[in-house]
Amino acid sequence: MRSELRKLATVRTPWLLLAATVALVVLGASGRLSGHPDDVAGAAAHVGLVALFPLILGVIAVAGEYRHRTVADTYLSTPRRERVLLDKLAVHTLLGAGFGVAASLTALATIAAWGSWTSSTLDDVWPTLAGDVGWNAAFAAIGVGLGALVRNQIAAVAGALAWLALIEGVAAELIGTDAARWLPFRAGSALGRLPAATGLDQWTAAAVLAGYAAAFTIAAVAAQRRDPM
Repeated sequence: MRSELRKLATVRTPWLLLAATVALVVLGASGRLSGHPDDVAGAAAHVGLVALFPLILGVIAVAGEYRHRTVADTYLSTPRRERVLLDKLAVHTLLGAGFGVAASLTALATIAAWGSWTSSTLDDVWPTLAGDVGWNAAFAAIGVGLGALVRNQIAAVAGALAWLALIEGVAAELIGTDAARWLPFRAGSALGRLPAATGLDQWTAAAVLAGYAAAFTIAAVAAQRRDPM
């Protein structure tokens, strides 16, 4: 875990994605408040949309080892592959939560800058931000599992982006609204209380995302029995 934390602190990608997170939250929240000055919760919900970045970092955590051919050294230094995966999972889940907290603070600062900071309107913001932090953490965990299963970094990242941008929307049309609410992005939208989210309450959405993270983790642990070379 110390090794994983050291890598995250010394490579540029997490810092670049964190900067992109802050920039997108500022732009998204400002855009929402410019058209709907009283929709503070809607502005805060943009924190959830940057969960894409912890998802990518989670994928890179494992698939990046295969891309750069460092996975053999990693498993030689820690022969218990399940422990390596679970350590990466723990670190990146915390990292995802950290991204969510940083984005939440950015959203609050943006709300304050727009003069929308009142005690009555902010009462509805805290559940939204809490859900957004959970969304970021869950997507980071899913990313670790996805990276361990696919192992090809480019394919895993491209697949995740394609799912979020296109495939889930098509799948939702095919299976109908009632079933579509259980899909990962829609569950995340409900957890983060996006204005367009429908179907699940926050607690149910949190359980659904936790279930996805657990399923990917179990499948990834089982896959570690294969030769990593």
